[in-house]
Amino acid sequence: MSEAIHPGRTPGLELVAITEAAAIASAHWLGHGDNRRADQAAVEAMRKAMDEVPFRGTIVIGEGERDEAPMLYIGEKVGRGDGSEVDIAVDPLEGTNLVARGQANSTAVLAVSEQGGLLHAPDTYMEKLVVGPPAKGKVDLDRPVAENLKIIADSLNREVHDLAVVILDRPRHEKLIHDVRQAGARIKLIPDGDLTAAISVAVAGTQVHAVMGTGGAPEGVLAAAALRCFGAEILARLRFRNEEERDRARKMGVTDEKRIYRTEDLASGKDIRFVATGVTDGELLQGVRFFAHGVRTHSILADSVHGRIRFLDTQHFEDPARPPIIRL
Repeated sequence: MSEAIHPGRTPGLELVAITEAAAIASAHWLGHGDNRRADQAAVEAMRKAMDEVPFRGTIVIGEGERDEAPMLYIGEKVGRGDGSEVDIAVDPLEGTNLVARGQANSTAVLAVSEQGGLLHAPDTYMEKLVVGPPAKGKVDLDRPVAENLKIIADSLNREVHDLAVVILDRPRHEKLIHDVRQAGARIKLIPDGDLTAAISVAVAGTQVHAVMGTGGAPEGVLAAAALRCFGAEILARLRFRNEEERDRARKMGVTDEKRIYRTEDLASGKDIRFVATGVTDGELLQGVRFFAHGVRTHSILADSVHGRIRFLDTQHFEDPARPPIIRL
């Protein structure tokens, strides 16, 4: 099936151009120790790129409320003004600290669906369990850690000690880390970027078999959009830090604090596309590479309608009339 079958549907490569712009802009700040400038560069480049894309978009997950962010704020209208009406979730730079420190697994991320297809998640914490397609429908967020790990291992025809579990390196995860170690699984502690880790779970060969722990709720929705396309699963539950977050969530229609959200609850759309471009090297994507008179990017485009996962290795020229030497 071609995208022409869906009238007004934005071509996938035009969506990729949005994350490419954000990744390239932020990559200039690699290792500068300034996460604010890196994030600002990504936000500005992503917002500018959206002006050239044929859709009528509404930001449902972005940089915060209008009074907190000058652009890519929740409710902002973006796009060229023609094409289909879509909801958009963005993280212009997932892993701002990673770029500032020159560390791995930072990405620029975008998810698009028809209107109403992405949960309007409040900006709070979310308890998460992410597993690949073989363990989908078998794990439970309320089940003991050791039991979930045994289920994941069995689904992959492995032993528990062969698994690698990604956990954010935070004091709040002390008990979780202890439980995973007691069960015998290996752990990859990461400083930031559980969204990229969640996507890696769905791809064989990344040596990431599960993500556990509490991270950002908006990142959970973005992960769910990707996992819908990959056939993997996220189980999640909101974890409010204070009464102010609870009040804001109620205003957004979240009334059941104990509810466990599944992948299809977080990303319910029938037409979901997920795009990510690497900023720094990671298990899933290579980072931005600068060379004489050009830039090279590595992106992923996942499409739930057409059943496609594309990895795109792109070389961008400063002067198309005088291309540099091309490398494999």
